[in-house]
Amino acid sequence: MAPIPPGIRLLVSFNRDQWYRALTFMLTFLLYTSFHLSRKPISIVKSELHKNCSSVNELATASSSNQLLLQSPLHNDMDCSWKPFDKSNYKQLLGAMDYSFLCAYAVGMYLSGIIGERLPIRLYLTVGMLTSGLFTCLFGLGYIYNIHNLGFYIFVQVANGLVQTTGWPSVVTCIGNWFGKGRRGLIMGLWNSHTSVGNILGSLIAGYWVSTNWGMSFIVPGLIIAAMGVVCFFFLIEHPNDLNSVYAQSCSPGNNLPAKSRNGLNGHKELYLQYKEGKSQSYDTELLLPRDHGSVCMPVQQVVVVKSESEPSAISFMGALRIPGVIEFSLSLLFAKLVSYTFLFWLPLYITKAAHLDAKKAGELSTLFDVGGIVGGILAGVISDKLGMRATTCAIMLLLAAPTLYGFSMISEFGMGPTIAMLLVCGGLVNGPYALITTAVSADLGTHKSLKGNARALSTVTAIIDGTGSVGAALGPLLAGLLSSGGWDRVFYMLMISDFLALLLLLRLVANELTSGKSHPTSAVELKEH
Repeated sequence: MAPIPPGIRLLVSFNRDQWYRALTFMLTFLLYTSFHLSRKPISIVKSELHKNCSSVNELATASSSNQLLLQSPLHNDMDCSWKPFDKSNYKQLLGAMDYSFLCAYAVGMYLSGIIGERLPIRLYLTVGMLTSGLFTCLFGLGYIYNIHNLGFYIFVQVANGLVQTTGWPSVVTCIGNWFGKGRRGLIMGLWNSHTSVGNILGSLIAGYWVSTNWGMSFIVPGLIIAAMGVVCFFFLIEHPNDLNSVYAQSCSPGNNLPAKSRNGLNGHKELYLQYKEGKSQSYDTELLLPRDHGSVCMPVQQVVVVKSESEPSAISFMGALRIPGVIEFSLSLLFAKLVSYTFLFWLPLYITKAAHLDAKKAGELSTLFDVGGIVGGILAGVISDKLGMRATTCAIMLLLAAPTLYGFSMISEFGMGPTIAMLLVCGGLVNGPYALITTAVSADLGTHKSLKGNARALSTVTAIIDGTGSVGAALGPLLAGLLSSGGWDRVFYMLMISDFLALLLLLRLVANELTSGKSHPTSAVELKEH
């Protein structure tokens, strides 16, 4: 017989459970990548909605015939800026659009986690992605149909902000169901890079059309998130126990494997087996055993059904707030997310003004901030796993981020090289704590020992933490729009103050971690795999 190729040996070395874990990891990664991909275009298009029209005006003055070539079938050079963003208060108007989206997102997030606990996550997420794709496309259709009504764009932003709240609690709950606490910081640090990957792809896609037809900068991402919603409907597995019914049919009593179901965590059906040796194990563990031979199940010993347990109820809002650490991390995330989302929505415009680049080049350069964010998120996860101290890891990165922001505001005036370096460093230090709190910390708190195994709290806890952070995400771009009229220095001072406030809110948790020698609220013992 010929030897088995090394690649095939690698593939068959993974059991069925590991393949489904990998599928869930990649699918939820791509799903939330599409969410951020659809949010990014507005920051790229801002510099096109209000452009520097001095060159156009000079051309118009020099032209005796006043007949200019059309840039597109709809708009000419005299329509340099897009009404109603052609006035001197354009920064406030653009900030109002950001605020509309993010305020709706913050309010909707508190409700989304509670609703998500009570509905099938796969269907809930699918509907959210399809409707988000619709509203993202509607914004782009404003260009196609020559719409200049500010109310239209604000309505679309509010509606999109509400439906996008279906995403984060859903994907964090799924990933939390499939992965234990053993290396949660590293796994979720890698997984959370979907935020930066989505921002990068969104910047590149929007930048491709921004100077010729900015409507396509929204329509294409809208179609992508809608398409991913369809993929979600067909392939997302919310919980490992959801597979039980599939394998129970193939290993039914007629196939020598009698089994009955009982209610398990999150209301999922969970099958339990009892062997003669007296060892009981869940059907999830049984799935890992190599007992499949083609389509026939191997015979097993006598099966006895374990007594059913009552289904845990969904946790209340106040009950989630009483979990140790939820309030501190939520308020800290408010200020950390304020800084991150200010960069998300205003960095391309800042680069356009400070470095005198066009919208396309500024959008491409801004992706370096997200590249740094990928590294920062992974690094924060690895360090927190190693130390067993989530709050301390966040605090150290926040402490380094504040002076780095000041350095970026100074160095960005000294050329492209220093700007690129500082974009990478700032991205890592700003997004590191933000990524850690919204992923590993949220999952730790949502499965805290005080909940006594009630995993249904994960969606609510995640929504509370990210919803509070989204309040900061709404305030940041709005304050940036107001402060930037007096100079960009004011914006950077605001960002530095926010980082220090985020740090101060974690000091009690940091002190507890350092004095006890273990993480709080998740201890080093809890971080071991169950």
